Amino acid sequence: MSDTVMTNGEIRTPAERAEVRQLRETPRASVLIIGGGINGVGTFRDLALQGVDVALVERGDYCQGASGASSHMIHGGIRYLENGEFRLVRESVVERNGLLKTAPHYVKPLQTTIPIFTTFSGILAAPLRFITHRQHGQPRERGAFLIKAGLTMYDWFSRDGGAVPRHRFAGRRTSLAQLPDLRPDVRYTATYFDASVHNPERMTLDVLRDGLNANPEVRATNYVSAVGRSGSTVTLRDELTGEEFPFTADVIVNATGAWVDGTNESLGEPSAFMGGTKGSHIVLDHPELLAACAGREMFFENTDGRIVLIYPIEDRVLVGTTDIDVDVNEPAVCTPEEVDYFIDLIGQVFPKIEVEHGHVVYSFSGVRPLPRHDATQPGFVSRDYRIEKRAEGSGAQAVTTLSLVGGKWTTFRALSEHMTDEVLEVLGKRRTVSTTGLAIGGGADFPKTASAEKAWVMAHAGDGLSAERVEGLLVRYGTRAADVIEHLHAGTDQVLDSTSELSQRELAYMVKHEQIGHLIDVLIRRTSLAFRGKVTSELLRELGQMLAPLLGWDEATVSAEVEHAERVLREWHKVELKDLVA
Repeated sequence: MSDTVMTNGEIRTPAERAEVRQLRETPRASVLIIGGGINGVGTFRDLALQGVDVALVERGDYCQGASGASSHMIHGGIRYLENGEFRLVRESVVERNGLLKTAPHYVKPLQTTIPIFTTFSGILAAPLRFITHRQHGQPRERGAFLIKAGLTMYDWFSRDGGAVPRHRFAGRRTSLAQLPDLRPDVRYTATYFDASVHNPERMTLDVLRDGLNANPEVRATNYVSAVGRSGSTVTLRDELTGEEFPFTADVIVNATGAWVDGTNESLGEPSAFMGGTKGSHIVLDHPELLAACAGREMFFENTDGRIVLIYPIEDRVLVGTTDIDVDVNEPAVCTPEEVDYFIDLIGQVFPKIEVEHGHVVYSFSGVRPLPRHDATQPGFVSRDYRIEKRAEGSGAQAVTTLSLVGGKWTTFRALSEHMTDEVLEVLGKRRTVSTTGLAIGGGADFPKTASAEKAWVMAHAGDGLSAERVEGLLVRYGTRAADVIEHLHAGTDQVLDSTSELSQRELAYMVKHEQIGHLIDVLIRRTSLAFRGKVTSELLRELGQMLAPLLGWDEATVSAEVEHAERVLREWHKVELKDLVA
């Protein structure tokens, strides 16, 4: 997605950002990470903790690509068992259990129910695929026997850590008693626990900030791209001003996801590692569907073998996902056909509930960073990761490039640890700090129970801040909300007219600590306002006026930012602002 804003036909030129100035004034680091998704940011944090001088650049906003277009799941990957990816499942389960403890402000247990309509379907196809490693041909629906076997094995992988209960099976009568809106011909339901990350964008920012706080020598900035290389010197471009400058590193980490090959090409190192697939989702404002889910994720297979999920996030329902081969150079958007597909699938599970296009308040799509897979069906492509290493030059011009192929949200900490160890080996250094069990940002000392959360909220409410406002800050920042509240009290504050969820001083806090480059960053990646369908034209205009003095925008830039935000919401997320003034 391009977030470039034009004013009078030219790229706007705000005052130079402090983060960019730091890169320009000290144009060298031991390690340069290209890519600000969760894996790049996780590696940044890990290297910073080891005392390594590391810099990170992201051509868009942090968590803007696939990391921000995920299914919001933190899971072991039960369906990977069928492909024989036991290492990945084991690692994923361990990491899931770890994140429930280290990031409890964003990662929550997710009760997941699989509605099952057959008993023996897939019982021959799945073992054959496992034994022969043939991952082409059409997927088949899994029946109760196969799902029971898979969940039993999944429980075995999950046995350590005690973070989640074991699965349970229910027959038709019990299933319909618990979920009365289910299709009446359901034969069984299987229920197990995984986890979800409700604010993946904010969690990425939390990990980034941990890295910045860990080491005063490290630097990170968004809206800076790598556009060329000569030896160990990379040419960087500030995407907000168009200005280019050199930056030298001993190790380059290419963590640009599905765009790894394109990034390598821009660095003069052509590669053909990637073969990403598009995954789309829709978000619905539908109280009846929300109630039908009963707080659970509904996880099932369509008759075409595609994995489908329906689950509540706050007061909305998320529905996904597709798995379609795409050209990474083409826009990844959720098409009307995909919306129809999702609505049809909801009807197959909850036939009595009517869902229309008007219930959709937001849609999003991303390209999974999968390895090149040729004839393999997209749904069977490995979600595991590997690191491709290339060393070039000698002496002052020596540079090693490490390209990340694959990777998923759940395993970002373990993946980052693996990448960091590879970097340390090249630099001739040793690991000094482990990230295992290390609290992430506002997850430190987060209240462990609902009553403890309420007590935390009441302890920080007052002096002009309502309990509802404090609760919203705790959801957004975790225990780092205490720092935000201190900032709010340090001056005269005013809640926005267009939303009670933001105030002037909170926006100033975001600008100071979270590197806002565009107005749209606030709506999609600093808050969940866009995700929940809460954006109005009034909010766009008010945000523009509030951000102007904080970011040095003139009136022309404010207008361009408002138009840009409206265009991103309309073209990339199919959001029409009915009260938008032409």
